Amino acid sequence: MAEVDRVATFVEQWRRERPDLDPSPMAVIGRMRRISDDFTAALVANYRRFGIGEGEFDVLCALRRAGAPFALHPGELAEHTMVTAGATSKRVDRLEAAGLVARQARADDGRGRVVTLSPEGRRLIDEAYPAHLELEDGLLAPLSRGEREQLEALLRKLVAG
Repeated sequence: MAEVDRVATFVEQWRRERPDLDPSPMAVIGRMRRISDDFTAALVANYRRFGIGEGEFDVLCALRRAGAPFALHPGELAEHTMVTAGATSKRVDRLEAAGLVARQARADDGRGRVVTLSPEGRRLIDEAYPAHLELEDGLLAPLSRGEREQLEALLRKLVAG
C-alpha cells in the first residue's frame, strides 16, 4: 500500500481555501523536509549500530578522508564538519573518551593541539563508512542513476543560490 502523500493533501487544501495564493513552493519544500527527516532518522539509527552519533561520525569521516596521518587541527575539523568550534570540541571529547581519537600537541606550536584518529577509530570508521554508503544507496533506490545525477545537479543549483 502506498504511503499517503500528506504534502499533496496540504497543497490541495490550500488551493481550495486560498485560491489567490500559489502553494507550489510548499510541494517542494514540504517534501524536502519530510525526506530530510526520514533520511536523518535512518542514518542516525545506522550510526548507533557502531556506538556513535551523527556528529562523531562526521568527525571520524573528516579525519579519515584527510589521509595519513589522519590528523587535523580543531579549527580544520570545525570547517570540515561545518559546525562551531565549541560543538567540535564536544564531539572530540566524546570520541577521545571512547578511545577513537587523541589530542596531541602540534609539532609546530606546543600550545596548539591536533586531533588524531586512533587505530581503533580508523577501524571503526573503515567499518561504518561502507555501511553508511550502502544505506544511502538504499535510500536513493527509487531513483535511477540518471535521476540521481539530475537531482544532484538541481540541489547543487539550490545550494549555490
